[in-house]
Amino acid sequence: MENQTLNTDFLLVEGLKVTPQSSVPAFILILLIYIFIMVSNIGLVVLITMERSLHQPMYLLFCNMSINDVFGATALIPRLLSDVFIPDTERFIHYIDCAFQAFCLHLHASASHTVLIIMAFDRYVAICNPLRYATIMTRRMVVKLSVSAWLVSFVMVLILVGLSVRLSRCRIIISHPFCDNASLFKLSCESVLINNIYGLGYTVVLLGSSLGSVTLTYLKIATVCVLSKNKSLNSKALQTCVTHLAVYIIMFMSGSIIIILHRFPHLSHERKLASILFHVVPPAMNAVIYGLQIKAVRQKLFILFLHRK
Repeated sequence: MENQTLNTDFLLVEGLKVTPQSSVPAFILILLIYIFIMVSNIGLVVLITMERSLHQPMYLLFCNMSINDVFGATALIPRLLSDVFIPDTERFIHYIDCAFQAFCLHLHASASHTVLIIMAFDRYVAICNPLRYATIMTRRMVVKLSVSAWLVSFVMVLILVGLSVRLSRCRIIISHPFCDNASLFKLSCESVLINNIYGLGYTVVLLGSSLGSVTLTYLKIATVCVLSKNKSLNSKALQTCVTHLAVYIIMFMSGSIIIILHRFPHLSHERKLASILFHVVPPAMNAVIYGLQIKAVRQKLFILFLHRK
């Protein structure tokens, strides 16, 4: 089987490894996390859409992150839930569905970085050029930035997954909890040198531009705050930038852990768990971190708790 091209279009996915005794608790926990991600992120988007006072560039850019989190969680969690009660030897997935899931998950990861880059740019203009903010960050500019963030991610991931899909297959086992690009090209017995080169370049460009732009942006913001000695400006910068940095650090650390664990083959189980958490923890935290920053969200939560009492 290792040395011949298989005709079957069905793959066997490792899925989430749980014992029969822990399958029900695992299912309930993952389901609750998924419901929380969906309710919190969709709720935030609906609130920003309906509340006119929130029709500002910063909040409209928040919507990109929430939509991306819903997209990423939906690409992963329902499949994990369906596999919990299925025996390991029967977790089959069609190759096209596997490739589509890999594309969606990489698009989610890539868009997380590009969206945070444009959000950093918004904070830079707001704090470093406050008088020109309204003329620069128009609705048209917000749309352009949002489309650019998604389009760049889409093209980069399309090439990434496309290079793997072009390969013939001689294996049918996905040794991962879900389908990703690495799992796809590992199914082939052909040379994957091009895949490795592009994958490395993709990672360097994405992480380098993300980390570089966010670092430079906040160094500029810190410089302006120190030189201005304006308490009002500093307070605004602290309030809006801390949430952005918190989200970025959570996402960056989640991704870095996966990369680091790749260096330790004996920690493969931990790496697989970390890869799941990367697509679960940031989406669950982002809406909370951003939502609590918005005054209208805090007020509605306060009213909700008062009514319950």
